[in-house]
Amino acid sequence: MRKHNFNSGPSILPQEVLEQAADAIKNFNGINLSLLEIGHRSKWFVDVMEEARNLVKELMQLNENFEVLFLH
Repeated sequence: MRKHNFNSGPSILPQEVLEQAADAIKNFNGINLSLLEIGHRSKWFVDVMEEARNLVKELMQLNENFEVLFLH
């Protein structure tokens, strides 16, 4: 039985999310490289960032007047 975490974060992730992340770490999209190994200038990374940007815009219901920035 999985534990429950009611802290403010990080939260418990669904099993399917953990499995998908584990698969991507082992072999991202069947390219024989880990998600952690792809170059930040590669098409694969650009595609990952574009998908993340689109998902955030969809989740936040942002139209084309807004841009999503990922800052470190």
